[in-house]
Amino acid sequence: MKTLIAYCSRHGSAEKIAHLLYLEIEHGPVRLLDLSHESFPENLQGYDQVIIGGSIHYGQIQSSVKKFCNHFSPDLMNKRLGLFMCYMMEDKAQEEFENAFPEDLRNHADALGYFGGELLIDKMNFLEKFIVKKLMQENEPIFNLDEVEVNSFINKMNH
Repeated sequence: MKTLIAYCSRHGSAEKIAHLLYLEIEHGPVRLLDLSHESFPENLQGYDQVIIGGSIHYGQIQSSVKKFCNHFSPDLMNKRLGLFMCYMMEDKAQEEFENAFPEDLRNHADALGYFGGELLIDKMNFLEKFIVKKLMQENEPIFNLDEVEVNSFINKMNH
């Protein structure tokens, strides 16, 4: 079974997850596709399953994740599918997940993953640092990725 993991990461959390999935997905070759730096494949014909993920910033998942989902939506409905996102605010996670991925893809997916997130202040630009310090009153990095959820997602995609 050949797997494509298409992801976009602003500060590195979704990239960490994508690389972990790359190491843990069984049953055949796995390809990582960084949507922020690589072109979309011509088609998805060579893949049996596709995993798509990103992170939420200012209430939106990266536009390249949305474009990928929209562009390949009919093809994705004929594949095993996993969708994931990284996001810090648990109380809004369900709403953000629903905004990030189209309903038909969410309903079709074999695995849905909300993995928490990280505030990597040293990777933020000046404006992001200012907002985090003002609104969240944080000056230090926060690491809040949910390993249990990640492992559950991996198990669903491997079976």
